[in-house]
Amino acid sequence: MSQDSSNDTDQQQGGSLLTVIVALVANALVALAKSIAATITGSAAMLAEAAHSWADTGNEVFLLFAERAGRREADEAHPRGYGRATYVWSLVAAFGLFAAGSVVSVWHGLSQLTGEGEDPNYLINYVVLGIAFLLEGTSLIQATRQVVGEAKTWGMRPLKFVDRTSDSTLRAVFMEDSAAILGLLLAAGGIGLHQLTGNAIYDALGSVAVGLLLGLVAIFLMRRNMDYLLGQEISPELEERILDTLKQRPEINRISYLHVEYVGPHRFFIVAAVDLTGDDRETTLAIRLRGLEAELEQEPMIEDAVLTLAVPTEPTL
Repeated sequence: MSQDSSNDTDQQQGGSLLTVIVALVANALVALAKSIAATITGSAAMLAEAAHSWADTGNEVFLLFAERAGRREADEAHPRGYGRATYVWSLVAAFGLFAAGSVVSVWHGLSQLTGEGEDPNYLINYVVLGIAFLLEGTSLIQATRQVVGEAKTWGMRPLKFVDRTSDSTLRAVFMEDSAAILGLLLAAGGIGLHQLTGNAIYDALGSVAVGLLLGLVAIFLMRRNMDYLLGQEISPELEERILDTLKQRPEINRISYLHVEYVGPHRFFIVAAVDLTGDDRETTLAIRLRGLEAELEQEPMIEDAVLTLAVPTEPTL
């Protein structure tokens, strides 16, 4: 967690911002195209996809706020930084996906089930879905590259990393882009069955399916952001990595207690009980502890560190 970790953290933050920007541009273009197609064709599934993409576009704006708010430096009012603001804005974005994407799509699909459907212009729908697949696929590729790269760094499988990562913006973009691709397939299936059977109910069911998919993704994202706001437990692998960082310090003889909690994406608050080398007087030990805390806080992933002396009878970690 020294210079290499600093470079990794900078790359992770820059990569997350780039991923959000790519997703924002792609979703905005796709949302506009889908809205035009839904207006021309009257397809319920296409309207659901338009609502999906507009919700995603709004979410990316919130995620940009999340990235910006979370990077603010610590001050007197927030001595451990503003990293948790990332989870707040990401939670707002996830709720927006549920309200503006899921509920609207399900409601419109159900209303179309009882109405008389019209034969849409299938060609326009297929062309727009194809364009959307390319644009949203590009965004998903960008998010997947970052997920795979960071998962490899932490020694995790990509999907496990998506669930466990403290980077809420990366998780949101990856999940929303994955849902977007699956939603396109559901919408295409509904429109295709409408064309084959002449029954508009399949188009409406496609809208409902897209809405339910968005609801599942939104609930997952809301739950994970709430976990980090309430205090997500760190993984054993990460705890071991931080413990090794402390043990590598020449001033530390042993460690008997370690508490680590997230205060933002890739940022931690650490409390540790340590036994320092030497046999200094109490006043000298206090000065050494404060100096060691300041050194640890220079590590890129440690926002705040509090050290206390280990009791001799406590077992070593």
